[in-house]
Amino acid sequence: MPCKRKKKAGNKSEVDEVGMKILKVLAEINAPARCGEIAKKAGIPTCRVTGKLRSLANKGLVDKPEKGKYLISEAGMMLIK
Repeated sequence: MPCKRKKKAGNKSEVDEVGMKILKVLAEINAPARCGEIAKKAGIPTCRVTGKLRSLANKGLVDKPEKGKYLISEAGMMLIK
């Protein structure tokens, strides 16, 4: 049976510099974006962005509205302000 962990909203101490940069780029884009687009705007390798997005999604800071695209969540927006 799959684990049904609740996503908890992260705080700044749980998100490193790369994660914060990704969240800020997602806030700038303000639309669902692919890893490659996020990586290009952030100046971070795509493979690193992919793993970091997974981590941010597990913390409830990023949503995945459609396959392969990511969007900053309300919790993510609150974190970068």
